[in-house]
Amino acid sequence: MEFCPHGTKLECSKMRSKVPCKKLHFKKIIQKHTDESLGDCSFLNTCFHMDTCKYVHYEVDGPTVQFPKESFSKIESVETKTLGRTNQDTTILYPAQWVQCDLRYLDMTVLGKFAVIMADPPWDIHMELPYGTMSDDEMRQLGIPTLQDDGLIFLWVTGRAMELGRDCLKLWGYERVDEIIWVKTNQLQRIIRTGRTGHWLNHGKEHCLVGMKGSPDNLNRGLDCDVIVAEVRATSHKPDEIYGIIERLSPGTRKIELFGRPHNVQPNWITLGNQVDGVRLVDPELIQAFRQRYPDGNCMIPPKS
Repeated sequence: MEFCPHGTKLECSKMRSKVPCKKLHFKKIIQKHTDESLGDCSFLNTCFHMDTCKYVHYEVDGPTVQFPKESFSKIESVETKTLGRTNQDTTILYPAQWVQCDLRYLDMTVLGKFAVIMADPPWDIHMELPYGTMSDDEMRQLGIPTLQDDGLIFLWVTGRAMELGRDCLKLWGYERVDEIIWVKTNQLQRIIRTGRTGHWLNHGKEHCLVGMKGSPDNLNRGLDCDVIVAEVRATSHKPDEIYGIIERLSPGTRKIELFGRPHNVQPNWITLGNQVDGVRLVDPELIQAFRQRYPDGNCMIPPKS
């Protein structure tokens, strides 16, 4: 379903007269402290202070809408079936796998090679953020070069990290070949004009640099656009559309996401990050290599010298 451009049912009825509208609408959340004369809250459903905020907030008018989600069972049911090839080697698709780790210390050589890498690093953008960040040198020293001989990397950047991200790509052995722009919309499906980031102008978009290493084959060029228009959710929660773009570009190949969180886990992806829950590995070869390198399963601490 799609949202009505008029927002609320009241505004829709004014514009459409007696013609019924089958699209989704919003309704105002009016609390004791709400002052409607102030208008809408700039942050809407991402407001950190909804219990005290005097501005108007909204919720979907009617029963909770269940949007279709991609089924995990499609891949979980074919763990041993050959579905694709990468560099002439048979690629087996597995259910979602993840490793709780500190990427500054993880020995990435145990993971093998990947056709696609995606990373959403906690860049130090010199602003107050609700999560820990990494220094520029820590970013440069990550073991990303060991993850690919030939392939693509999708690197999310913002603010001052846009230049640093380009420097890192070059240092890691990549050529920047493209860039995806995420245009952010708010709960009411409108372009965001006031954001929490930006030193001089409010940031209403984010950039994802696309780098290439070597000569990857079997890429489907020209299927997707380089612009994503999608609603903002929790802090640093990137749009789900990026996974579809990547899968269409490089179908049936081995993929890894760095700095992922629980909501990022995907079939056929290995997710690495300090917020995922423990270790879940399915690939027998990877399990063996990981256990040999980390017998206790702990890769959150620096290696012993």
